[in-house]
Amino acid sequence: MLEKLKEGLRKAIDKLRGTVDKSKIDEMIIEIQRALLASDVDVNLVFQLSEKIRKRALEEKPKEGLTLKEHTIYVVFEELANILGKEAKIKLEKGRIMLVGLFGSGKTTTAVKLANFYRKKGMSVAVTSCDTYRPAAMEQLEQLAKKANISCFLLKEEKDPRRIATIALEELKKYDIIIFDTAGRDALDEELAKELVDLANIIKPIEILLVVPADLGQVAGIQAQEFNKLVGITGIIVTKLDSTAKGGGALTSARFTDSTVKFITVGEKIDDIELYDSKRFVSRLLGFGDMETLMEKVKEVAKPEIAEKIIKEDFDLEDFCAQIEMMQKTGPIDKILEMLGLRIPQSKNIDLNIQEKKMEKWKHIVKSMTIEERKNPEIIDNSRVRRIARGSGVKEEDVRELLSTYKNMKKMMKVMKKPLLRGGLDIFKKFKL
Repeated sequence: MLEKLKEGLRKAIDKLRGTVDKSKIDEMIIEIQRALLASDVDVNLVFQLSEKIRKRALEEKPKEGLTLKEHTIYVVFEELANILGKEAKIKLEKGRIMLVGLFGSGKTTTAVKLANFYRKKGMSVAVTSCDTYRPAAMEQLEQLAKKANISCFLLKEEKDPRRIATIALEELKKYDIIIFDTAGRDALDEELAKELVDLANIIKPIEILLVVPADLGQVAGIQAQEFNKLVGITGIIVTKLDSTAKGGGALTSARFTDSTVKFITVGEKIDDIELYDSKRFVSRLLGFGDMETLMEKVKEVAKPEIAEKIIKEDFDLEDFCAQIEMMQKTGPIDKILEMLGLRIPQSKNIDLNIQEKKMEKWKHIVKSMTIEERKNPEIIDNSRVRRIARGSGVKEEDVRELLSTYKNMKKMMKVMKKPLLRGGLDIFKKFKL
């Protein structure tokens, strides 16, 4: 996610090595400017940010217990969080949500992801489409909703989006949340403008969310202004942040309206949508991790009894296998590492896809063991290794690697119980973040 921006910001922080003075702070600010401008952040916003960082870093008295370096890093963190938006607040109440945006923004996919998000909050949700302009738009929504087991209402033969909205409101009134997908265009023309205004008047949504792709650039701000004048958007969803897009223009687009970025999508899976929090987001960009988001994801898939065993270092290979499945549901390894604030240097040349395939192989190995072997891995000798390898269709060294990893993990849990503080994380501890 936004790899170039991450690299640029971390390179800027690296300028603070050794004794920090005005020249080092100026060098850091230049690197921050380069990183943000290269990521399509509006030039005026970048220079406003630069001046705020310089003024606060040099003139503001550091809080008690902070060095000048720590104070400067925290100033950068806070000002970046300010420029990249505010903490998102959503309405967990019965109502309708209307998605708007141009072609290619990802509205239809986002509609289903958003529905899944509200469903996990305990609300009954349905999706519908008022897009009669794009061929196969309704079929796409239908397929995605069916795959995600989300209720979907469509009128494929109806050509008037206003009539579709009216009927959908009546048919879906038993649901807490109804999400309306709307038509897009290559540009916000007069026909689309009138259609969206009419739909907003019929639907009377509690949220009108503008869907903006991360690769839109600085045009995102202008687009946000246009849609806001038209229908009064209440928030923005930035999509495709998992791609090679620069992202800065989309993330700062809310500053051109009275709204905020409310959600970001970070992958193709239905769970790859996050409630946006600029502080958490900037923390990840700077390499300080995002434990809150990670723990929220873990809670969704975790089995409390297994977590308790792992903490007590009393887990067997069956629990180890269940933990692997939990990790896979939480997300790809690279995203988990990012939320932990960990980076694998490119020089290490570690292919995370290979690691994920390896974990899949380990599950098959465990399933080929007897119950006794899973409960007491120490009884597995060479003859048992050979039998397990044959039964799971892997090499003997794969079985031995699994056993070695399991033993190392038990040892590692003793270390993981202790607070993990790295570099900049100490600063956030002092600020109770």
